[in-house]
Amino acid sequence: MSIPNIITFARLLAVPAAVYFILAGELGWAFWVVVGAGISDALDGAIARMFRSLTALGAYLDPLADKVLLVSVFIALGHVNALPLWLVIVVVSRDIMIVGGVMLLYTLKEALVMQPSTISKINTAAQIALATAVLAPAGLGLPNLVVQGVDVVNALVWVVLATTLLSGAGYLYRGGRLFNRHGGV
Repeated sequence: MSIPNIITFARLLAVPAAVYFILAGELGWAFWVVVGAGISDALDGAIARMFRSLTALGAYLDPLADKVLLVSVFIALGHVNALPLWLVIVVVSRDIMIVGGVMLLYTLKEALVMQPSTISKINTAAQIALATAVLAPAGLGLPNLVVQGVDVVNALVWVVLATTLLSGAGYLYRGGRLFNRHGGV
């Protein structure tokens, strides 16, 4: 197994720890687990490209690890009222739509290339930034993050909403085109 895939598996293994720490009120520990997972997300891709060790497993595993981590962390943060419930519902619904679409296309024997769109990559980065911004005050012992009078968490909530909706619309469009090749579903 390649080093990038091992890093991605480690990110998957970090999910239960992150959720546990959030639900147990240990937000400082949760912060460091989420930061580590975010760094691993950048690291596995960089290593894979640098050493030309891109694999088919990694192409599926990396976005799956991102989805499992972010959906789990967002649900946990929503449960402890650290994120608005409506945002959690939007984020989770988009990911359920994507996974459901992939499964449906697989049953239609559609060859899929797991290539996230640019807006989807931005959305993943924004979601990681939001989760870490919510957890940072506890993790770093700081007050709530405010930059030039703007509450960072509140601003990131709206960024995540916008990128989630744009990304979801992009995947709906791409998926619709693929389904139409099969005479509609």
